[in-house]
Amino acid sequence: MINAVPACELVHPLEAPTSRKTTQVRAAIAGTGCYLPERILTNDDLERQVETNDEWIVSRTGIRQRRVAGPDETTSSMAAEAARRACADAGIDPAEIDLIIVATVSPDYPFPSTACLVQHAIGARNAACFDLEAACTGFIYAATVAQSMIASGANRTVLVIGAETMTRLLDYQDRCSCILFGDGAGAVLFRAASDGSGIQHTKIAADGSGAMLMQIPAGGSRRPASSATVAAREHYIRIAGRQVFKFATETFVALLRDAMQACELTPETLDLVIPHQVNLRIIEAAFKRLALPMDKVFLNIEKYGNTSAASVPIALDEARRAGRVCPGNTVVLVGFGAGLTWGSTVVRI
Repeated sequence: MINAVPACELVHPLEAPTSRKTTQVRAAIAGTGCYLPERILTNDDLERQVETNDEWIVSRTGIRQRRVAGPDETTSSMAAEAARRACADAGIDPAEIDLIIVATVSPDYPFPSTACLVQHAIGARNAACFDLEAACTGFIYAATVAQSMIASGANRTVLVIGAETMTRLLDYQDRCSCILFGDGAGAVLFRAASDGSGIQHTKIAADGSGAMLMQIPAGGSRRPASSATVAAREHYIRIAGRQVFKFATETFVALLRDAMQACELTPETLDLVIPHQVNLRIIEAAFKRLALPMDKVFLNIEKYGNTSAASVPIALDEARRAGRVCPGNTVVLVGFGAGLTWGSTVVRI
C-alpha cells in the first residue's frame, strides 16, 4: 500500500482566488491546442490481437478506443502540431515564447530533448528548452515549473506540452497493459498576468518506494538493451494493476480535497475538474467519496484511453472548445502516475 504522505513533496500555496491582492503575477492560460493521430484502434480491433473483448475493457476502464501514431508520426511531430494550434489560439508568434517544456516518457531520442525538436519545428527561436519526465503527472509538474518561472520574472511566455507515443512502448501480448494507452499531444501557452487569472495553487509530490509498480525494466543505464532484454520483452511497459488502482483512487481523492481546501472552493464554486484520463472507475469512485456530481468532471477517456502526460492538456483543450471551460471559471487539474508521482493545479481562466 502506498502511503498518502509523500516521500518528497513540493507545494506552492499561492493565494486563493478570494485573496484581496490582485497584483500577484501568475501563469495564465493564453491558448491551448491538441493533436490526435488519425488511426483509431478500437476494442474490437484489440480482440483480434489479444485475449480480450469490448465488454471486458469497457467495464474495467471505460475505454472504447484509442489513437495510434502513424509510421511517420513521432512524439515531437505531434507536440509541434499541438503547439502550433495553441499559438494560433492565443494569437502568439512562436518567436515570443521564451521557454518550452515538454512532458513525456516517450521522447524521440534519449537526447537531444524533444523540446529542442519542437522549438526548431515551430520556429520558437528565442525559447530555452527542456524535457520533464514525471509520467502521467508530467503536465502538472511542468505547469508548476511554468508558474514558478513566470512568478519569479525569469520568463513571460511559457509553452507547456504533454506528448506521448505510448503505443510504441506496449506489449501486445499483455492484455492488462496494452488495452490502456493511446497516443497524442496537448499544449498550453502560459503568459504572465496580474489580473487575478492564472494558476492559483499547485501541489506536486512523489513516493519513490512505489517506483517499480509502473516501469519499463530495460533500455536505461541499469539494464542496457541487449539480445537478452529484447528476448525477455523487457522494453515494454509493466504495471502492477491492483496496487496502482488503489494508489490512484486514494491519491485522486486526497489531491482534489486538498486543492479545494487550499482555494476555499465548494461544489458550487468549483466549475470543473479535469483529471488524468486513467480509468473511469477510479474517477467515479473518487467523485462518489467526495460527494461531487459527475457533471463537474470532464471525460474523454472512452475516445483516447490513457495518453500519459498528454492526457490533461488534451482534455483541457477539448473542454475549452466544447464550452465547458469559460473566462472566469475555476478549474482543477489533477494527475498521478509512475514514480510514483502526483499533483494538482487550480487555475482561474
